[in-house]
Amino acid sequence: MRGRLRAGFGLIGPRHGRHALTVDQVDSLTLPIGDDGVVIGVDGEGQSAVLGLNRPTPYDIVLIGGLWTAQVLALRAAATGARVAVETGRAQHWMQMVHAMGGGQNGMSVYDVGRVPPQGASAGQPVLVVRDCGMRPPRGRVVSGPWQAILTLLPYYSPVAPRLIRQARLVGIQRVSPDEAAELERTMALPRADVETLPALHDGVTLWCGDRDRQYVVTRPTDAEIGLLGTPRRMD
Repeated sequence: MRGRLRAGFGLIGPRHGRHALTVDQVDSLTLPIGDDGVVIGVDGEGQSAVLGLNRPTPYDIVLIGGLWTAQVLALRAAATGARVAVETGRAQHWMQMVHAMGGGQNGMSVYDVGRVPPQGASAGQPVLVVRDCGMRPPRGRVVSGPWQAILTLLPYYSPVAPRLIRQARLVGIQRVSPDEAAELERTMALPRADVETLPALHDGVTLWCGDRDRQYVVTRPTDAEIGLLGTPRRMD
């Protein structure tokens, strides 16, 4: 279990067929070898936590947290070659990223709520749709599918959170109030230790809950990310 957690805490991207190489051929390799995915931070032991976003099956993620973390995930997804489509009612908070990435020519586009067109995701051009639509996001016109993951950002635990959490394959939770933690305990059957920890989480720390695993991850920004987005923060 521990080895699996370190490789991506059970959230690993698509596997590829194995190839046999001679020793001489191995010495000539210059490309990194590892699981596909986005490094979303480090765990309590300092090991990288990798999230496999590009999958041949639908993948829904809910993040109850801050805009900063969602934007870092979007930037890192784009850096891996995915196209990122942002559905938001506060486009001004995302346009700085689009401009920094070349005015939308390098993998990120911003749309008004309810205006995201079909993205045409494929294995060669995977897509991440980020839904930054407030406390009560409407049902999206674009849904998760093969090679198209959906990340829904909720600033707080809201009345629609239980439905979204039930549909999600992965849920991220940042600092919430004690009352919200109690609601999450009932919705997700969280252990008491996590319920007591959530209200005291530091900025940049997320409890990621998958099908079978739970793991606290610290997202540490690069210098470039700090220059563009600032330092980690829970509130926007």
